[in-house]
Amino acid sequence: METITTFRNEPLRDFSEERNRSDMEVALSEVESLIRSKALHAAPIVAGRRREGEEPMQRRDPSNTSVVVGTTELASVKLAEEAMLSCLAGFPGWRARPFSERAAILQRAAGILKEKSAFLAALIVREAGKPWREADADVAEAIDFCAYYAQEMLRVGPARRTQDVLGEDNVLLYQPRGVAAVISPWNFPLAITCGMAAAALVTGNTVILKPAEQTGLIAHELARVFFDAGVPADALAFLPGRGETVGRFLVEHPSTALVAFTGSRPVGLEIAKAAAEVRPGQRGLKRVIAELGGKNAIIVDDDADFDDAIRGVLQSAFGFAGQKCSACSRLIVVGDAYEPFLARLAAATRDIIVSRAEDPSAFLGPVIDEESQARIASVIEAGEQQCPVLAQAVLPQEVSRSGTFVAPTIFRDVPSTSALWTDEIFGPVLACARAATFEQALEMAVASDYALTGGVYSRHPGHIEKAREHFRVGNLYINRSITGALVGRQPFGGFAFSGIGSKAGGPDYLLQFLEPRVVTENTMRRGFSPDLTS
Repeated sequence: METITTFRNEPLRDFSEERNRSDMEVALSEVESLIRSKALHAAPIVAGRRREGEEPMQRRDPSNTSVVVGTTELASVKLAEEAMLSCLAGFPGWRARPFSERAAILQRAAGILKEKSAFLAALIVREAGKPWREADADVAEAIDFCAYYAQEMLRVGPARRTQDVLGEDNVLLYQPRGVAAVISPWNFPLAITCGMAAAALVTGNTVILKPAEQTGLIAHELARVFFDAGVPADALAFLPGRGETVGRFLVEHPSTALVAFTGSRPVGLEIAKAAAEVRPGQRGLKRVIAELGGKNAIIVDDDADFDDAIRGVLQSAFGFAGQKCSACSRLIVVGDAYEPFLARLAAATRDIIVSRAEDPSAFLGPVIDEESQARIASVIEAGEQQCPVLAQAVLPQEVSRSGTFVAPTIFRDVPSTSALWTDEIFGPVLACARAATFEQALEMAVASDYALTGGVYSRHPGHIEKAREHFRVGNLYINRSITGALVGRQPFGGFAFSGIGSKAGGPDYLLQFLEPRVVTENTMRRGFSPDLTS
């Protein structure tokens, strides 16, 4: 079997090593100092100039909502129009830059991200509430996206002859689409934001970057990295703003050529619908690339290694408080393994360390904000009226009073008609059900509107082969956790209602940001062909 790439990923920090712990502690102290001095501030950047927003928005630390981490100035629609005009004007020049130069800029961006990695991870800890390891992985993935897409552009960029034909030259080449609106999420505030923007930039599109309102500070740092790496002032605009105003404006604007979005299914469907409408002045159909989430299942076979499976289920379900589109929210256990496995899973869940994200011992930190906390709490409360609670971790008083924490909760015997089983919750809630056979477990796993990730724990070769064939999701993991996809190694993305487009961090991703062209020249001039002179 051919290996697609030899790309090497940025290694994750091992916080069992004193040096790495010290680096993170120093970075957290630096961020704390900036918080105390009220120095963390993000504002729109249009045409290379810092601009005033129309609405300042304070971002509170999810681990301790009494602390204001920083302020983001939200842009107006008028400023969004200026950003569009700037990026339209800058498009011809950026498109004309050799693809190798754009790739070199991305490589420089990867280097800058690496130099600042501890600080960026510390900022993610405080702004997004990610525990140390999750924040570090977020930064490493951003580095990988820049380096990988730079490498991929060197592969995709050169024009290629389609066939060798006497008297005729046929060349296939790619061109950028135009202005790309990149609308990014808060759950991977650096990695996903960077990945979408880097792909659009390296392919020669100009970019208007609108981050999630909750994580404008880290997105602002990313924009500065791109500029420092050499992205021209008129090739990138940083535009924090509200999705219902600025986001909608960008999606509907007739000059937007492409929309790259990661977020919820309802918003993604609205974007697809709005982008499909052709408006006055529009000169082409808009391309939409959207990753919309999942309702992901792990199957535990009756011969599975329980130790491995429990670790994998807990990591998949409760890593970053279940706020990953790849998170496990459905657990299917086969046959007689159901009761003993659930008993051990319940015991392990009660031992989960819930703490503030800056605490290095924290396994589970807060959810992103009070709105999410209230929504998830209402889901748990409604679930308690329908299904038995298998286990719920205890929230220490000092964190439950200070931040937006939700106790990891597991329900058992959940019917397939329950909202716990069918709806994406985006929080630390796991629904469990029993399957009589492995074949029934596969049927239960794929009976979903989503098809993003899935997992199987089994020691049965025949069952593993059946899973490969019938567990049809974008990313299937066998005998390991279902989160933590690495750029290049596990290109990420799903289908059905999990998204539109090809896999991020994979060999097809950049092609979505490009339009293919073929140029054919008749090289027979008055009966003379240079092909025949050799």
